[in-house]
Amino acid sequence: MAQRVTLRKRNPYNTTSNRRRVVKTPGGKLVYHHIKKLATSPKCGDCGIALPGVRLRRTVKEGAKAEFSFLGPRPASPILRAFLVEEAKIVKRVIKSQEKGGRK
Repeated sequence: MAQRVTLRKRNPYNTTSNRRRVVKTPGGKLVYHHIKKLATSPKCGDCGIALPGVRLRRTVKEGAKAEFSFLGPRPASPILRAFLVEEAKIVKRVIKSQEKGGRK
């Protein structure tokens, strides 16, 4: 006859947050060990892609630490694009003012 295993938490439903594994203890009893969800890498708030420069050392949620820092919750490409557009506007203004000064 198989040994009965009782739940250790109140949630009786088979959901992703309530996964469990049967483990045999040193005393010979069978108990449930609840399995945590795996962590994912940080995502962009706008487009949802994984942020570059961020890798997690471990994939457990509580112990997840980034190997090196990133520049915020957005990828650099839209920020860089906006910066270059502003720089192009400034260059156009400078060229226009130089042309006015050269004609006089």
